[in-house]
Amino acid sequence: MAFKVEIDSFGNFRDNENRVITLRGINLAADSKLPASPPTPSHVSENFFDGDNVSFVGRPFSLNEADVHLARIKSWGFNVIRYIYTWEALEHAGPGKYDDEFIQSTIAFLRKIKDCGFYVFMDPHQDVWSRFSGGSGAPMWTLYAAGLDPKAFAQTEAAVVQNTWPDPATFPRMTWATNYDRLACLTIFTMFWAGKDFAPKCIIDGQNIQDYLQCHFIDAIKYFAQQVYEDGDLGDDFILGWESINEPFRGFLGNRNLTVYPEYQKLQKYTSPTPFQAILLGAGRAVDVAVYDFGLLGAYKVGTQVVNADGYSAWLPKDYDDSRYGWKRNPEWKLGECVWAQHGVWDPETDSVLRPDYFLDAPDGTRLDGESWAETYFIDHWNKFADTIRSVRPETMLFCQTPVMAVPPNFVELGALRSRMVFTPHFYDGLTLIRKHWSRFWNVDVIGVLRGKYWSPVFALRFGETSIRNCLRDQLKTLKYEGLESFGIGVPCLMSEIGIPYDMNEKKAYVDGDYTAQIRALDANIFALEGAKLHHTYWVYATCNSHKWGDHWNGEDLSLWSPSDVKHRISGSQYSYSLSPSDSSLMAGKQYSFSDESQITDTVGSRAIEAFSRPFPLVTVGVPQEYGFDINNAVFTMELYADEEVASKLVPSEIHVPDFHYPNGDLQVEVSSGRWELDRPNQILRWWHDGGKQTIKIIGIRGGQTMKPEKNSYGEFCAVCS
Repeated sequence: MAFKVEIDSFGNFRDNENRVITLRGINLAADSKLPASPPTPSHVSENFFDGDNVSFVGRPFSLNEADVHLARIKSWGFNVIRYIYTWEALEHAGPGKYDDEFIQSTIAFLRKIKDCGFYVFMDPHQDVWSRFSGGSGAPMWTLYAAGLDPKAFAQTEAAVVQNTWPDPATFPRMTWATNYDRLACLTIFTMFWAGKDFAPKCIIDGQNIQDYLQCHFIDAIKYFAQQVYEDGDLGDDFILGWESINEPFRGFLGNRNLTVYPEYQKLQKYTSPTPFQAILLGAGRAVDVAVYDFGLLGAYKVGTQVVNADGYSAWLPKDYDDSRYGWKRNPEWKLGECVWAQHGVWDPETDSVLRPDYFLDAPDGTRLDGESWAETYFIDHWNKFADTIRSVRPETMLFCQTPVMAVPPNFVELGALRSRMVFTPHFYDGLTLIRKHWSRFWNVDVIGVLRGKYWSPVFALRFGETSIRNCLRDQLKTLKYEGLESFGIGVPCLMSEIGIPYDMNEKKAYVDGDYTAQIRALDANIFALEGAKLHHTYWVYATCNSHKWGDHWNGEDLSLWSPSDVKHRISGSQYSYSLSPSDSSLMAGKQYSFSDESQITDTVGSRAIEAFSRPFPLVTVGVPQEYGFDINNAVFTMELYADEEVASKLVPSEIHVPDFHYPNGDLQVEVSSGRWELDRPNQILRWWHDGGKQTIKIIGIRGGQTMKPEKNSYGEFCAVCS
């Protein structure tokens, strides 16, 4: 890859032969959300609040393990990595104190990835702001800068954090995401985007908290990027570009009435305070809060629960020593008091709301309801981020992630469109993710509901597996087409997160070894990606994954590979699960037979590989019009329209053809023109063809002959969708 990838006027990635590149890869890695030293997964409380004295050196995994993990990922046919790093990893020790050791270790790791032939784009990851508010991303000191006390979040439920949960094993699943609608996230995201307008008294070191936080965030990434490019060997032929902040959240912005749930709050699980209840809880009030669960048509109330009966405050006390981080806070900003009371939002004497619509309008009168907050505050931040990255690397691509599942702002009309830009939305099948269950019988058109397509959610229901698969595809198409309308036809769309939970059905697969549900769910998602013709990076690869703790982060278990699923050869061509001592009761003696020994290496520890290790176009002489893989019969089909000029150069289209589905090169190929050859060591089929409309079909001989659900056979796995 000694060439810079270009983007043509129709939003296609192009290589140096002017072939169209399809990007398909993985997020590397979930481990990078967490410090390596001391190791602090989200289920461990020890040393949790010593957030200044951590190190992410050794993330995503140790350099001496890199060759094994990267070779595995390469064997799956992936060609791009979304590289996860966090603001905390760069600047955990305090404002302006960068971790050069971590940066240098990352540069060494990036060189390893380059040697393996991947493209990379860089993701400054966050979830619900920070580890200390229940997620990942920002350093602990940012919460102190905002006047918040993370050590009081557990009692006030300003954030619900697994590390401080009494019994981490019982932490309610997917509750972490509800932290977006609790005080810590509501406050600090509001400050991050719009502190100058809504928290003008919050001045620190002569800057409003908005500028203070944004400048430190952007400056840390700038410093990181400068170091990455310093030696000149990690260029645009390898690092495609830099992505904006992961999953930006609005905070309080656009809230019509603080005393009721906002219309955009779709996830309610466990306790669910209204915004004003969250404010009261943070101010030391005991509040009877509604408790919710999540069902077929969304959240439903199951009761109430008194929170903060002992009257803790989520705000720093009056006597907090600000000298810890060396900043100077404006005297108008009074510690020990709710910052929103200080701005006249509510009256602590009567506990009444004075301005329930305080966050609805910007000072210039701009209404912030719907997604208009993103047209103002997010776009302002995007412009600063884009300008900063381009000041370091003028030709790098800019990967733009707008608010999740929302219609993006119109970058063309707002003057925010940049050259060499990529739109990177996220999508998860919410019902499957939250309920940790794949249903072949019903699902919901979530995007349709969010867009107001139905007057009742009942009409968004889809019944039957075919209808569900088509619905997932159509939702992805909607997200892609909304991107075209917002960014224009010349901006590619890459789904930078999509995935499934593997611990479905109370971890049934970890007991009986039957991953049929996971295979079906993942195949349905990939069918949708193929149908929408989307570049994508799966969520996620996690070397720390285990059957007990999942990805070691808030109970999520989405890794495509797990040490707990590591399989090893025991005799002949058979392999079985090799389990850690803690998992020794699971799947003892379970075996599956495959006829080709080469598959053993590719499948070691992989989960639902039957679905994700599939043929796809790597580079094509022309634009693919449609392509897809029929997992039932091991048949890949593709139609493309070939550039006459490029075809005349006698360069081939290249398709990844995995050994898993086509062992020993056992396949039949039907082409509309030209010739083909199979490069088995690299799992690539090269096809030289004419210009114009062209078609190819790759048929697995074994699939066509033995796709019967026989016990302990290859067909047992690959006929799962019949």
